[in-house]
Amino acid sequence: IPPPNPSVVAQGNPTRNIWLAILLVSCLRTYASSTSKPNILLMMADDLGLGDVGCYGNDTLRTPNIDQLAKEGVKLTQHIAAAPLCTPSRAAFLTGRYPIRSGMGSSTKQRILYWTGGSGGLPTNETTFARILQQQGYTTALIGKWHQGMNCESHSDHCHHPLNHGFDYFYGMPFTLVNECQSTENRQLNALVQAKYWLYSQIIALTVLTLLIGKLTGLFLVKWKAIICFALCGFLFFISWFSSYGFVKYWNCILLRNHDISEQPMKLEKATSNVLKEAVSFIERNKHGPFLLFVSFLHVHTPLITTEKFLGKSRHGLYGDNVEEMDWMVGRILDAIDKEGLKNNTFTYFTSDHGGHLEAQKQNTQLGGWNGIYKGGKGMGGWEGGIRVPGIFRWPGVLPADTVINEPTSLMDIYHTVAHLAAGIMPQDRVIDGRNLMPLLQGKVQHSEHEFMFHYCGLYLHAVRWHQKDSAALWKAHYTTPIFQPDGTGACYRSGLCSCFGEDVTHHDPPLLFDLSSDPAEIKPLSPATEPLFDTVISRIERAVQEHRQTLTPVPQQLSGYNNVWKPWLQPCCGTFPFCCDYTSTKSHQYLVSKSGCLPGHESHDKRSRL
Repeated sequence: IPPPNPSVVAQGNPTRNIWLAILLVSCLRTYASSTSKPNILLMMADDLGLGDVGCYGNDTLRTPNIDQLAKEGVKLTQHIAAAPLCTPSRAAFLTGRYPIRSGMGSSTKQRILYWTGGSGGLPTNETTFARILQQQGYTTALIGKWHQGMNCESHSDHCHHPLNHGFDYFYGMPFTLVNECQSTENRQLNALVQAKYWLYSQIIALTVLTLLIGKLTGLFLVKWKAIICFALCGFLFFISWFSSYGFVKYWNCILLRNHDISEQPMKLEKATSNVLKEAVSFIERNKHGPFLLFVSFLHVHTPLITTEKFLGKSRHGLYGDNVEEMDWMVGRILDAIDKEGLKNNTFTYFTSDHGGHLEAQKQNTQLGGWNGIYKGGKGMGGWEGGIRVPGIFRWPGVLPADTVINEPTSLMDIYHTVAHLAAGIMPQDRVIDGRNLMPLLQGKVQHSEHEFMFHYCGLYLHAVRWHQKDSAALWKAHYTTPIFQPDGTGACYRSGLCSCFGEDVTHHDPPLLFDLSSDPAEIKPLSPATEPLFDTVISRIERAVQEHRQTLTPVPQQLSGYNNVWKPWLQPCCGTFPFCCDYTSTKSHQYLVSKSGCLPGHESHDKRSRL
């Protein structure tokens, strides 16, 4: 609206002039509000399948809050994770870079961080979007799951901690939920390795017992020294592995508030309410903004911790109950935004870190998600089911409502997008793979900036997607695919998770080629006989792979064998190690802030009080 002509205003009556002045001030305030830095609310589920959400086609699970979010904003149908597992996918999300660039890919079967007391994690020289927003005056917080490491050389250096990566406040799990957090049944953390160690320990114990009986009965001519030596070696072997795997509940299943342990081990029955209360409380304390709140849900990862209110309420067992509870949490967080009058000035986003876990089962009960029509799931770097995730955005008045976009986008794009919204300065000394989504979300452009997307499984490139700009074709070439167990089942049920290399995968030469625009379920591989452009497409994709590899530089591997082993001296502990168990802090957050200033080594009293 153009400002009123001063000469015209001067000729009018005083009352009209006053109303025109009020209108002008109102217009200016509206314009200033619409162009100010928005609050940023990011919500990420853990292991949620694309097919588990109502607005993505599920008509049996109830997700009304997520569905309403999509109705009020933009829904992406081809939103892709940079990795099919938690640790590397979240590293890419935080940094806008493929995990291989930051050393968060793996060349071993251990593709995630396994211990809170390990030395691997998101490198200190990586710049997260939280750091960029923090530099622009945002108050930043992470509530929920981290799983990007803790310490490097001592139990208190906090080199990988969220507070060292741009977050002003952290409340949640430094690790991730695993079955061991609930019970020792159905072990999840390196289950096959644990089973082998148990078997070896039992064999050693049986051997010692046999030698002892033989010695006492005179059946064996064996010296006592040999029996004692063998028994001692067996005992040391048992202690060396059981000291870590036997106490996963105490080492990994803990809650932190900033650097301080809040619960060790965590009280699972309180986890949902704790996360929700912390998220709502942060919004209330920082309603004058701008703020960045990253709610990283513990749902819907096994062991599917669900409150009594939702148990048995869904049509899909415990997993369905957990999904519906998470949707309820989304609704309560959005209610808090609405209550504070922040809806129109908050950029809201919902996603999952990767696809549903098909192999998560207990007897005949499915404990993992559903990935809709898409083949594969969690752990599979190439098949769509492992990497295609929900992508929902809302910003009333800025983004169109009830809009669907089918262009290829990435979780890595959030990095560039929120940095743009905060007027942040992007790092210039490294490759950023994410792109700014705002032009696409607002409808100012019709096509994604991603021409090629590279789908890794650990450090191994399994597939490449080519979004051909001059046609409707969307090609995808698979160089490596996992071998399903049993054959034809669509998952790796025997091992519990598909592998990236070795005898458990099939290498394709020429690659398997699909046209996702006509075959999104990847059912009908193309060939030179059925696709005239087969050789041209494969040649162009291979050239893109070579160009991509030229941008990679060697970096320390954060998931190496040494970095990914439990180190007692790095273990966070509520007391004196190893007697750090059964601890729950009864101190409120306000009480934790000392009157004299702040907790040791951290923010000022004013900063911590506000957080």
